[in-house]
Amino acid sequence: MSRFLPDDFDSSKMLALIAGQGIYPELLAARARKAGISLRLIELGGETSPELVESFPTSERSAVKVGQVGKLLKELKKLGVSYAVMAGRVTPGKLFRGLHPDLKAIRMLAGLERKNAETIFGAIGEEIEQAGIHLLDARIFMDEDLAKEGVLVQGKEKIEPEHLKYGIEIARENARLDVGQGVVVSEGTVLAVEAFEGTNSMIARAGEFGAKNCLFVKLGKPKQDTRFDVPVFGLQTLKAMKEAGISNAALESGSVLLLDKPQVVAEAKKLGIGLSGILK
Repeated sequence: MSRFLPDDFDSSKMLALIAGQGIYPELLAARARKAGISLRLIELGGETSPELVESFPTSERSAVKVGQVGKLLKELKKLGVSYAVMAGRVTPGKLFRGLHPDLKAIRMLAGLERKNAETIFGAIGEEIEQAGIHLLDARIFMDEDLAKEGVLVQGKEKIEPEHLKYGIEIARENARLDVGQGVVVSEGTVLAVEAFEGTNSMIARAGEFGAKNCLFVKLGKPKQDTRFDVPVFGLQTLKAMKEAGISNAALESGSVLLLDKPQVVAEAKKLGIGLSGILK
């Protein structure tokens, strides 16, 4: 069904989808259902799309606010699931404002030396595991959307090999430092690096310079926890690139998910944006 499922995965047991924003959880839900998986939904207040919520009967879904770790664990047990998967973006600012920590979350946060998206979601993942629920790789059932090596769409602007190499070097260092997973370069000049604001805001900043031969590079971290942190590329990013005047993207093969790939490729061709998969 998916190479990202554990070897001992039991397809007869229920899987909970903890759903954030965007098309990612919708695609994952559709693929899981197609594979015959019995699926349940955990709605994150203000994040999960109403359309996805409405696709689940009331008896097969629960809702929690971002930060309610104790309630999340209770709802997972109430739904009777053996597995869980996190998919979709959570508004970054909610780590600083709009968070609704319950007692379990307050205790969990107090034990963290560093408080960032990776440590917080990692700690939540450990709480889920300790509750006897296996938190799965977020790429399950998404195998066909992974970037592959080679040219997907030929761009209108040519990016010289040395400029591509430079962009990859900067992106890898940015990822190694755990700052972000994307950069925009122009002929050997760094225009912007992705940080907490996210990919599309970074691309908008890069576009303000009006530079030529711009390249967006996105890849994974050296030690990516793919249970909750998967680099993605979708229609919204294509739109942001078009508006910013950035006409080429290089995506790490085997790491970056194109959501969903056929539609992304078709739209990139329409917009004249080049897409390439680069070696992992």
